[in-house]
Amino acid sequence: MSKNLVFRKNRHPFKTVSLGIQHVLAMYAGAVVVPLIVGGALNFTSAQLTYLIAIDLLMCGVATLLQVFGNRWFGIGLPVMLGCAFQAVSPMIMIGTRYGVGAIYGAIIISGLFILLFSGLFGKLIRLFPPVVTGSVVTIIGVTLVPVALTDLGGGQGAKDFGSPLNLCLGFGVLVFIILVNRFAKGFMRSISVLLGLILGTIVAAFFGKIDLTPLQEASWIHGIQPMYFGKPVFNLSAIITMVLVSIVSVAESTGVFMGLGKIVGKDVTSKDLTRGYRAEGIAIMLGGLFNSFPYTTYSQNVGLVQLSRVKTRDVIMVAGGFLVLIGFVPKIAALTQLVPTSVLGGAMVALFGMVVSSGIRMLGDQVDLNRYENLFIIACSVGMGLGVEVVPDLFAQIPEEARILLDNGIVAGSVTAIVMNLLFNGWSASKQRSVSDTAVEKEHVA
Repeated sequence: MSKNLVFRKNRHPFKTVSLGIQHVLAMYAGAVVVPLIVGGALNFTSAQLTYLIAIDLLMCGVATLLQVFGNRWFGIGLPVMLGCAFQAVSPMIMIGTRYGVGAIYGAIIISGLFILLFSGLFGKLIRLFPPVVTGSVVTIIGVTLVPVALTDLGGGQGAKDFGSPLNLCLGFGVLVFIILVNRFAKGFMRSISVLLGLILGTIVAAFFGKIDLTPLQEASWIHGIQPMYFGKPVFNLSAIITMVLVSIVSVAESTGVFMGLGKIVGKDVTSKDLTRGYRAEGIAIMLGGLFNSFPYTTYSQNVGLVQLSRVKTRDVIMVAGGFLVLIGFVPKIAALTQLVPTSVLGGAMVALFGMVVSSGIRMLGDQVDLNRYENLFIIACSVGMGLGVEVVPDLFAQIPEEARILLDNGIVAGSVTAIVMNLLFNGWSASKQRSVSDTAVEKEHVA
């Protein structure tokens, strides 16, 4: 295991906590927006929505700790954050509307059990991810996330003042600040550039009346956690099949994140590592169903933060996971993090998601023979497919909803394209050889 992955004992506690909070802020908006959308679509009351947000944040922390701790049975042991899976939003609303809320959580529990039981089979898929596939997948992840960042920078989807001069100034101001800190600062100041940008942007936004203190004033100090808060799980076959497909999508995304993050921190991710990672994800999904929250998967934006901050140790992610658990029990703290305006958060996300893109390009440039037409063709088609599905979301509107779970996701569509084309042009045995032989080159590059 790389020296980067040990728990740092000589870093000042304040620095570790600051870096951990920075990871929480990077994924917080994504973690909160899912319960807001699902709860609103299913007509949850204010009290129910408050519980849903709180338990979701707590379970994000638990899922992260399960994954980052790492042991011989479960957990990949990489500095990775987990949050609720975006691709599960539409299926959960569909299931809840047709079969009731209980069917959502019954399907989530079974889908988590499916991932847990078949984790060994998924772990053997490492040979499907040689550098040409891994680099393409990481690039796809980045380019499909950038529009999300720019939407937030403008004020957020559906905002009445979307694209207003104030939102643009706040968003681009935060981005410029992060750029300047990375250009002129060094050491710890550079590593927390995103956190500093978010704090400064929020302070500036307050002077223009962009801060709403109502959530902070109305939030209680302590929030109780109750398993099966919304009732007992109901096991509906159609709902279970749908959510299993969602879980497979999550595994496909997580594989790309694991492989990409392994290269960033200088660790050779083996088939056994992937198996432990899938087990942890399966356990997290099952817990999400039992506690009436959501299925959980790796968050790509935090990979960009690892790259940007250059801090690759697990102690920072442990702090972030613990902080999420704390937020889940204390809604007042959760309300504090909601004070960051969407445009301010979007400005920081442009830098984070852009770093994911550059990481994928670096993998392709350093580890793939770009003089081979076949490799260029694989990259072109997979990135084109991934970006195209995101840009034209109605492309598969006429296809049955169950099938769209796999086709509407640009990351999955692009990843499947890269995998299939690599097998077609390079073959199974060639993929296996490349995934093993390039390890030394990858470690040398990261070092």
